[in-house]
Amino acid sequence: MEHCLPEQTRPILDELHKGVEHLVKDQYGNYVIQHVLEHGSNEDKSRIIQSLRGRVCALSSHKFASNVMEKAIANAVPSERAVLIEEILHPISNVNINGDASSVTTNNISSSLVDMMKDQYANYVVQRMLELADTEQRRVLINRIRPMQNVLRKFNYGKHIIAKLEKYNNVAGNNNSTGKSSAANNNNNNNNNTMMSPCLKHLNILGNLIISPMSYCLS
Repeated sequence: MEHCLPEQTRPILDELHKGVEHLVKDQYGNYVIQHVLEHGSNEDKSRIIQSLRGRVCALSSHKFASNVMEKAIANAVPSERAVLIEEILHPISNVNINGDASSVTTNNISSSLVDMMKDQYANYVVQRMLELADTEQRRVLINRIRPMQNVLRKFNYGKHIIAKLEKYNNVAGNNNSTGKSSAANNNNNNNNNTMMSPCLKHLNILGNLIISPMSYCLS
């Protein structure tokens, strides 16, 4: 597939699509699927991703298929990636539409997501989802995961998710601190300008001061 002409590889790809379900779980076949997801045409990528839908949790927990799921999430177009991520977020009940963590309990978090976070293979798929999800979907993911932190700490693989979660919490905290610091500096500058004489205000704005009969400084 790397060195042959399209007309030569097309029959191979057509056969490959017929056997995706088996190949993703195969010790060697999964590498072929990964190759197409990374280097294949958009049409072939989409066909494979379509074949993975409805089985995200199960395939993510498989030793070989989990590698395919990671590659699919990394190489899917945004709309396809969103569908794959959405699959592990639902069904879910008693959670408001904004994914507010205050309304989430251990009883109503998607069992698929919980199972994946504790799994030795699937936790890496969840990590990749956190990395590549759009801003809104990442927020929902984080809000779904956060109430489970104490449970996840009991599992070796769950700790990887906690580390990823803390990374995004730190980024959010730094952004908030930067915003507050910038606002405080602006307020200080405004206060300083208010206390300045008209002459110094003019100097502060223009960066220079011209002493002349028409100058803003009268003395």
